[in-house]
Amino acid sequence: MDAQAPFAVEASPVRSPASTAFLPMVLIVALFFLWGLANNLNDVLIAHFRKLFTLGDFQAGLVQSAFYLGYFCLAIPAALFMRARGYRAAVLTGLGLYGLGALLFWPAAGAQSYPFFLAALFVIAGGLAFLETSANPLIARLGSEETASRRLNLAQAFNPLGSITGVVLGSQLILSGVSVTPAQVAAMEPAARAAWRASEASAVQLPYLVIALVVLGWAVLIRVVRFPAVATEADVDEGVGAFADFRALLGEPRLMLGVAAQFFYVGAQVGVWSFLIRYAQVAVPGTGEHQAAGWLTLSLTLFMIGRFVGTALMGRIAALPLLASFAGIAAILCIVAALFGGTFGIAALIATSFFMSIMFPTIFAESVAGLGARTKSASALLVMAIIGGAVLTALMGYVSDASGSILWAMLVPAGCFLVVLAFALQARARRA
Repeated sequence: MDAQAPFAVEASPVRSPASTAFLPMVLIVALFFLWGLANNLNDVLIAHFRKLFTLGDFQAGLVQSAFYLGYFCLAIPAALFMRARGYRAAVLTGLGLYGLGALLFWPAAGAQSYPFFLAALFVIAGGLAFLETSANPLIARLGSEETASRRLNLAQAFNPLGSITGVVLGSQLILSGVSVTPAQVAAMEPAARAAWRASEASAVQLPYLVIALVVLGWAVLIRVVRFPAVATEADVDEGVGAFADFRALLGEPRLMLGVAAQFFYVGAQVGVWSFLIRYAQVAVPGTGEHQAAGWLTLSLTLFMIGRFVGTALMGRIAALPLLASFAGIAAILCIVAALFGGTFGIAALIATSFFMSIMFPTIFAESVAGLGARTKSASALLVMAIIGGAVLTALMGYVSDASGSILWAMLVPAGCFLVVLAFALQARARRA
């Protein structure tokens, strides 16, 4: 990359932590909000595209498949880039890709092309892979190793604020509130059908244009603010950041267990939220789009509350035992949702979000503890595990289509939470 390029990073003079850390920390923590916004707008898009393109649950679930495939494909390149150019350079690259993907929604809506939308989501996710690969380990390393889980949980508490904003924004600006069955669409006159499709497709243009402008504006702020050396310095140790570094990490049992746990956790989280609107409409027939989106907003609010409560509890309870308890309860709630349905099932599924809240940051922090210079590369492997959102959401859609009921699909996240429970118990045993 040319030294004069907009995203190039120059080494900043060393200054005292008090004078350099506060504003950069604010700018980095805000990234957790921005990727929460993108992640949970997908939950609205699934409901929207399912109606617009008359898709089944499996096909609609490809929204998450395309999105999390972007994470998987770009995570290692992000880590290698971060090794060579530093945390801030990776953040700037991620914001650039995020903004580009959001801008692509405008022509995708004009073309009314589902594959075009999926491609735009892939680009956004590629940007988020850079952001998550860099921001998570940066927060984890800004302080003592003993408090890394608590610190990362606190930073991640701002993520559900973005999630809630995404769902509210999407439900108000994207979802029309008019339920149309495939048979009704087929019965429309060609001109009426074309007008309806054009109206529904264009609903995504303005929200994603605004997102693109905010994201690119944030990149400018990060570029002009002076960051401490830990955020801008490159790693020059021989072999660090190279593929030999990744091979060495494959021999770290705790990290590998963490990667597996993160795969299943993200699959559970994404699957539950992706199909919550659909679940509510099936569990309580007659539930409208906006009401179902309201249940999703409540779920995300509980998720945010859980982050703050979980962070507070970690002052009294060790992170791994707390993680084990939350994972076990979440599995039980998903089983209840699968077996009972109705308002009781909806309530159980909503409550699951509270107990999911501490899982991602706790698994992350516990997995990278003690890895030192290899933290960045380990971060890439953990971000790659986000592909679970693509694989397991599609699996849930398949189970729903095959069984004829979205309720039975909730057994998939129940099994995922049991894997997280096993990780917590195993990691605690290894630490002991």
